[in-house]
Amino acid sequence: MTTSTKDSATKESASNRDTRLAALYDRLSSHDLAPYWAVQSDADHDEDGQVLKGSKAVPYLWKYSHIQPILHEAAELISMEDSERRSVVLVNPALAPVRATVSSLYTAYRLNDPREIMPAHRHSINAVRIGLTGDRNFTGIEGEDITFGPGDLVLTPADAWHNHGNHGDDFAVNVSILDLPLSEFLNAAAFEHDYTEDNAVKAEQSARYDADYSHRTYGTGGLRPRFVDHKRGTGLHSPMYVYRWDETRSLLEKFRDHDGSPWEGISLEYRDPATGQTPFRTMTFFGQMLRPGEKTLPQKQNASLVCIAFEGAGATIVDGQTFDWQPFDAIAVPGGTWFHHENKSDKEDAILFVASDEPTLKALGFHRRQGRKEDGSIVMLD
Repeated sequence: MTTSTKDSATKESASNRDTRLAALYDRLSSHDLAPYWAVQSDADHDEDGQVLKGSKAVPYLWKYSHIQPILHEAAELISMEDSERRSVVLVNPALAPVRATVSSLYTAYRLNDPREIMPAHRHSINAVRIGLTGDRNFTGIEGEDITFGPGDLVLTPADAWHNHGNHGDDFAVNVSILDLPLSEFLNAAAFEHDYTEDNAVKAEQSARYDADYSHRTYGTGGLRPRFVDHKRGTGLHSPMYVYRWDETRSLLEKFRDHDGSPWEGISLEYRDPATGQTPFRTMTFFGQMLRPGEKTLPQKQNASLVCIAFEGAGATIVDGQTFDWQPFDAIAVPGGTWFHHENKSDKEDAILFVASDEPTLKALGFHRRQGRKEDGSIVMLD
């Protein structure tokens, strides 16, 4: 066989192989099957890449200056008779139409009219509410009537009956963070209405605890009453249903002169005072202070964050993108991205409230966190 004949046969064989492979891929697709033999690195058949391919959240900033007027217009147009919920959800553009802010966390801003109370309900989803404006935000949770203001963190654990509303004479805004996307992914999301007491449906729960029960029972660190039941609700969450911002801010202030963490500044984690664990098994929360001019070093972790700005003005830089923020803006920091924070003021503090799905990853043995040092070297954190 001549060289030209061999070359022709080789080309014919390659062409035949390509034709057969194309037909094989079509057959796989027609039967809802996928190959995994990673023989090619092109976009269609890089099987390692295909396994890792999927919808991933992107870094994003939501401006409160855009959200606030929408909330007020919605309050004019949508009454409690129209809907028991009147919230604006932060949807990550890379995850739409799924209502998720990052892969496993859902964030929504809510405005309540003066003296407005939602009917009682419960769900299989863990949630927190953080007050933004108004000092008479209200959540009645399992018989504890909690009035809260800016920065206060209120838990509504899974399967706990609760009411939301406003006991004040002015509008009140709060932001909610839920593990709803994770619950939906695990087929665990469910909602219930028609709260009953004494076999009668009621719109609002009767109080069974003093209004200051959480603070009185758990508000003194290091001391735990032995004469109360610390397993309220399912017992799978913190029994302290409200964490007051004044105390969080005060403790941040006490550490002002501490070196802090080069990757986080001064950061406090909310904890279950009865067990020392995170408030929920799926989410944890931090109060983070950046002192005037402070700039953290870059870090990367596979936990995803939602950061809500409380005080001051700053910037969060995520994979090279700069997001300038002011009070009540929200920033999505997806897992797997390098990020750091900067306080833009040389006189005022900048304060962030941070929610993270870190406990879920830690429970599954997946959590990984790295930090970049000033010399560019990378170290493992935690």
